[in-house]
Parts: sequence; structure tokens; C-alpha cells
Amino acid sequence: MKFNILIAFLLLLNTNLWAQNLKSSQGHEQNPYYSNTDIRPLKVSNAEWKKILPAKLYKVARESDTEQAFTGKYWNSSAKGTYYCAVCGNKLFRSNAKFASDCGWPSFFEPVRKNSVVYLTDNSYGMHRVEVRCARCESHLGHIFDDGPPPTHKRFCMNSVSLDFQPDQGL
Repeated sequence: MKFNILIAFLLLLNTNLWAQNLKSSQGHEQNPYYSNTDIRPLKVSNAEWKKILPAKLYKVARESDTEQAFTGKYWNSSAKGTYYCAVCGNKLFRSNAKFASDCGWPSFFEPVRKNSVVYLTDNSYGMHRVEVRCARCESHLGHIFDDGPPPTHKRFCMNSVSLDFQPDQGL
């Protein structure tokens, strides 16, 4: 019994240290809202986000801009690990759901949790699309399309700048 409690404590401690390491390795020290463990929705004004976020991330995440195709750091990455919202740290996708779509942006066939993202109708630029936003901070991530691989046949086409990546730790 004491051994199980000790193991649970060490796992919790390791998770908290890992979350702090991700926060500092991604330059999120100035963002008090960034957390890889908190899934409670955030209500933060764009004025506040503008003070905290780098300009490129703010433009994409808070103004629904799109980074240029084939320029993002994750569009053709095959590293194993987990993708998080670059704005708030919400867990979004696992690398085992990532696939090469040749569209120029990182593409996934499913989110890590059903409620990690939300969907909005997007009729901008004369197109009918479905926008994908982070469920925790409501930041723009990209769009979802119906031309992905099995089992979902969905393509979550995401902006690299809206994502943070944590590689899997060796076990």
C-alpha cells in the first residue's frame, strides 16, 4: 500500500516537473494561463492575450490567420509525442494520429480527447469550412476536412504555430 502511494506521488511529481519543463522550453514563462494539466476553460480577453503571446502566434490563434503552407515546423515532422495548444497548453493530438497529407500543414485524423477541441462554422473567403479551436482557450488551430484516412476519414489541418510538441520520454 505504501509502495503504491509512493509510486503515485513520484508519477505526479514527474508530471508536474515535465509540465514546468515544457512551459520553460517553449518560452511560456510570461503566460500565466499555460498549463498541460489544467483543462478548465479560460476566459481571457484578446487584449490580455496580445500582451502575452508572440505576434505570429497571436495573429493565427486569436485573429484566425493561417500560416503559409510548408513553412511550419511540424508540417512534415514524424517525431513521436504529444501536441498541445501553444496558447494555453491544452493537450490536443498524439503523433500516432498524425499523417502525411501533403497539404503543407500538420494533419491529424483525430484529437486526443473528444472535448479537447470545438468546432465553428467558417464562411470566410467565400468558402464553407469547419474551424477547429482549442476547447480550453478558444484559440484558432486550423480547419477540419472530410478527406482524411481511416478510421475517421477526417483531416484536422492545423497551423504549426498554434501547436507545441513534447516528444515521448524513453521508457
